[in-house]
Amino acid sequence: DGDLQNDPVDIPRLVAKLDEGYDLVNGWRIDRQDPFLLRRLPSRIANWLISLTTRVKLHDYGCTLKAFRSEVAKELKLYGEMHRFIPALAGDLGARIVELPVTHHPRQRGRSKYGLTRTLWVILDLLTVKFLSNYSTRPSHLFGLFGLLATLLGGTISLILGIQKVFF
Repeated sequence: DGDLQNDPVDIPRLVAKLDEGYDLVNGWRIDRQDPFLLRRLPSRIANWLISLTTRVKLHDYGCTLKAFRSEVAKELKLYGEMHRFIPALAGDLGARIVELPVTHHPRQRGRSKYGLTRTLWVILDLLTVKFLSNYSTRPSHLFGLFGLLATLLGGTISLILGIQKVFF
């Protein structure tokens, strides 16, 4: 990262985990050097929510220090700001995922582009990931239910109107 918070010394350790058979190794900033109230607390809440929603349990979805196999990278369909959900999307592909503690330094350059205002965008992106994960390969499970309900409602209304027209 340009802000020098991630330590490049951790990269060989991430790659070594790939050699153990994992497809994606996600960094975990255990000793995170950011302010608690504005950065770490919202991040903890987001990590809990993302883990709950996607069923890929990680402590630190926001850590950009990752290593993954090229086969996984080529299969990922990323757009917009979906990069924060790479582990969840890779999990949907069947990737074996592990988290590895990494060193985190105080910010030395630049300023954060994340804040409380971006929380809304993260939630909307999470809904997109949830939809893609659950229904992209079987859309009839979502739309079929609505179609079935609409058909039943339409049929019932038609039957009532038909009975009223014939008998009343």
